[in-house]
Amino acid sequence: MVLRRCRSLLKDEESALDAMQDVFVKVLNKQDSLKDKYPSSLLYTIATNHCLNIIRREKRMTTGDEILDRIVSAEILEEQAVNRMFLDQLFSSQKASTRTIAVLHYRDGLTLEETAEMTSMSVSGVRRRLRKLREAGFSMEGRQI
Repeated sequence: MVLRRCRSLLKDEESALDAMQDVFVKVLNKQDSLKDKYPSSLLYTIATNHCLNIIRREKRMTTGDEILDRIVSAEILEEQAVNRMFLDQLFSSQKASTRTIAVLHYRDGLTLEETAEMTSMSVSGVRRRLRKLREAGFSMEGRQI
């Protein structure tokens, strides 16, 4: 049942298998606090939420990765200079630690939880900073630098 739900949401067999395993790991880790009154509903709900989180994460990563890939793969000196100016202008309006958060999360590939731990912040704080940074970047992207 859990695997079928993961397959239907993720549309990828390998991702579905990984997600199914994650669901059962979550259940095992939280077994003391879970009520076993309706176990099939509980598994279905956990599987659905976990898969939706994976889809959201992939969507966010794709959007952020496309911009980062464009910046990183710039081979022409003019593009590199424009990209550097864009990043300097973007980070000039942000807190200094936001640059660290962005590097840890986007360049080094750390999860939100790992980034939060490295920067001694809460996950919601890291998420908020990255969201504001993305919004600032998207609003600047259309303007002349």
